[in-house]
Amino acid sequence: MDKLKRFIDVYVPVEACTLRCHYCYITHHRLFANKLPKFKHSPEQFRKALSKKRLGGVCLLNFCGGGETLLPPELPQYLRAVLEEGHYVSVVTNATVDKAFDEISNFPKDLLERMFFKFSYHYLQLKERKLFEKFFNNIRKVRNAGASFTLEATPSDELIPYIQEMQELAIKEVGAVCHITVARDEHDMSKLNILTNLSKEEYRKTWSVFKSQLFDYKFSIFNVKRNEFCYAGDWTLSLDMGSGALKQCYKSLLNQNIYEDINKPLKFKAIGCHCMQPHCFNGHAWITLGTIPELNAPTYADLRNRICKDGSEWLQHQIKDLMSQKLYENNEEYSPWKKLLINAEMSIRESANKAIQKGFSIFNKIRHK
Repeated sequence: MDKLKRFIDVYVPVEACTLRCHYCYITHHRLFANKLPKFKHSPEQFRKALSKKRLGGVCLLNFCGGGETLLPPELPQYLRAVLEEGHYVSVVTNATVDKAFDEISNFPKDLLERMFFKFSYHYLQLKERKLFEKFFNNIRKVRNAGASFTLEATPSDELIPYIQEMQELAIKEVGAVCHITVARDEHDMSKLNILTNLSKEEYRKTWSVFKSQLFDYKFSIFNVKRNEFCYAGDWTLSLDMGSGALKQCYKSLLNQNIYEDINKPLKFKAIGCHCMQPHCFNGHAWITLGTIPELNAPTYADLRNRICKDGSEWLQHQIKDLMSQKLYENNEEYSPWKKLLINAEMSIRESANKAIQKGFSIFNKIRHK
């Protein structure tokens, strides 16, 4: 069994999409564009920059675009490159790009067995655009080819009248009810509240009918500020595959670039107790995989899998085994002395970062007078 060394959340710089979901954070920031990205680095260079030797072992790479992840026609070759390196690959997609699924479903079986798809079940958009057949056909393509998947819906208030029919359709097409995430409101980035007009308790009660462990856990940690020592920056990282910018997390105190000095080792250093987010809104991945060892959390596999009415599961055994691991099982935790030093360094970096931001703010005010 492969041991999971690191989890890397990979941003695919695409802001075009085949859908227009009102709850999408890209929509909130009016970032949709029609142009697809031009990747400056080849799949082979990408593979070399993320070699197992450089990363310390087998990693789970989660690819997610700003718009539809699989719209760039060359992306499947980048996925294949890191799969051939020996990593595991997760792809967030709305399953509407037929060509990409035709190509991926023809990957060798040993590669497909290390692939996982998070299919975003944008029910209202699929219904309005008459895309259900395309959507579920593409799920079947990769499922029948040997890949794992999960079906996940974003719970918007507008979707409430359709709860029963979306559940019934999921059972019919993929054997089980979809999972539910928690929608975040990115109009106010300082808070990242739940996107709903319901009270928190009404929201929980409405969407708990799906009996989704993903929803239950994500809801339990939403808006809870994390102050524990976090190993993001060492065991987990955030990467922009276009620019090569590698960060400790979505907000970072220590940045580097995977394409610079490609033959040199990467630096891994935990962010410690200096999380810069209002809360760990994607803790359903980071925390369940073990970035904060002291927290008792379910496994990532628990939150993604479903057992179907015929007894089959959404996760095949290789993916299930990997997603059932905790990063603290395969990495050495820091000593108390090292934690103290890390926190001191991050505190200095955080203070310097705030001073720089304040300086820029003052400069801009003076410049615009």
